[in-house]
Order: sequence, then structure tokens, then C-alpha cells
Amino acid sequence: MLAAATVFIPFAPAAPASRTLFFDDFAGNALDRSKWNVVVTGITVNDEQQAYVDSPDTIAIVHDADGSSGGALAITTRSRRGFRTPDGRTFDFVSGRINTRGKFDFTYGTAAARVKLSAGAGLWPAFWVLGNGPWPDTGEIDVMENVGDPSWTNSALHGPGYSGDKGLVARQHFPDGGNATGWHVYAVDWAPGELVFTVDGHERWRVSRATVESRGRWAFENPKFMIVNQAIGGVYPHAVNGVERPYSGVPQSTVAAIEAGKAVMLVDWVRVTAAPMGDPARVAVREYPGDMFYSRAESRAAFKKDVEQVFARH
Repeated sequence: MLAAATVFIPFAPAAPASRTLFFDDFAGNALDRSKWNVVVTGITVNDEQQAYVDSPDTIAIVHDADGSSGGALAITTRSRRGFRTPDGRTFDFVSGRINTRGKFDFTYGTAAARVKLSAGAGLWPAFWVLGNGPWPDTGEIDVMENVGDPSWTNSALHGPGYSGDKGLVARQHFPDGGNATGWHVYAVDWAPGELVFTVDGHERWRVSRATVESRGRWAFENPKFMIVNQAIGGVYPHAVNGVERPYSGVPQSTVAAIEAGKAVMLVDWVRVTAAPMGDPARVAVREYPGDMFYSRAESRAAFKKDVEQVFARH
């Protein structure tokens, strides 16, 4: 006769659900201006070559984007030679930039966007988070940037003592032959002591408060708003590709792509969620170097060997 035995199987408690703070899936027929502001060029920075305009030519909702879940935001850079801004400055390109300033901001949580980019050296699309006060004192989190090489994207942090070409930057390469011209989810998990950047749910860069404070003051405990834009040319693309003509950081091949209407940043959705209280992922802090870690002041040398083969094809 066998005695009955009781076996205790430990079960992990179900993780509490995250709370959605912001969501836009661009399912309507026009940009939801209760959520987003459209930026019109004021002061141009970084030697960028575009003016930002409020026009359906540059900012539109499309419902035929292959692979989107419904509608998608399309930010398209256009050729407009001799375009004059209201303050009299002249640009040869126009593009789109939207933000949530004054309509939505957050402190801590996960900001994510599903994005599809166009290839083209010098195109500079970005999904980023910016403090409400003076830059760089109130901090900048670049969730995703790209300067036209589809094989990689980068994330970055800027704050007092580590801004501009001294910002903290990490580049990630797509696995298994993927590239930025496909759909990818770019996200940052922002917690009080660290920021974790992911692509398609895979961790690519983890930055602790201690790492940031080795460069300057931690600027990531204040409210921030979101920005989605596509710039062209300027100091960062130029630092990567070294192109001088016909525009700084922009070769003729990219100008031709813009003229053909092929310089489009597509965004399927943008979401911000609050992390559940007690989430253990918010407690453990460890260093993760990512694919590459460098300051932008170091980036020309760090990039040169890695990109010269890529840009030789352009």
C-alpha cells in the first residue's frame, strides 16, 4: 500500500498589468491634435537642412502602409528648393515634427513606438523624450535615432555635462539580416535608477544612474514629453558619413530619393505604460554595455571603420 504524498509546486504570482498612460494608433483620418502638436520651424539646430512645416505633404495619416496594424503616421521629407520660412530663412527641404508638449508628459514608465524607416544616408528620423525645461538641464532620452544606414539604430542620453557630441550613445545592430526598413518596436523602460532600451522586446542597452553621474548630473527624475520627427543632414549624419556635398551629411543619392517621395518615416503606434509597483525589473541594476558605447565626441573614430564599407555603396 502506497502512502499518499502531497507535492507542493511553487507558483510565481501573476505579474500585475501595466497601466496605459498614452496610446495613439493613428487610426483616424487625420493627426489627433488633442494628443499632438505640429512643430513649425523656429530656431534650427545641429546644422539640419530642413524646415519643419504643418502640411499634409509632410505629416499625414495613411491606411495603406504594408504591415501596419491599421492606420499609420507618415512623416515624409520633401524637396522644396528655396522654401522660405516666416522669418525669412531659406531651406531646400521640408519635413515633419510632432510632440506632446503641454498635452502629455510622464515621469517613469515604458515609452514605445512601432516604426518603419527609409534608407538613405543623411535622413535623421527619431523617437525621443525631452524634459520640459532648459536643454540639456532637464534631460533628453533618445529612444531611437538613425542617420540613414539601415543596418543599425542608436539610443542616447543627454544632460548637463554629457550633451551634444558628448552625449552617451549606444548603437544596436539588427540580428538575422534584419534592418531598419522593416517594422520594429523601439522602447525605453525608464525607472528611478536606470534606463533600459529595447528593440523588439530584446534588451540592447542598460544605463545606470552611476554611469550617467560619472559624466554629469542625473537628469531623469522630472516630467518629459515625446517627440517624433524626421530631420535631414546636419552634424550627426555628417559625423557618420563625412558627406559635404550637395548638403552637409546628405549625398546626391538621398536627394534623389527625397525627390522621388521615398524618404518616409512610418509610425504604427506610440504607447506609454506605467510599470506596476514592486516590479522586480525596477529593482535590480546592472551594467549592460550594448553593441557599442561611446560619446559623440568619440564617434567619428569609433564609426569610421564600421561605416566606411556601408557608405562606399552610396
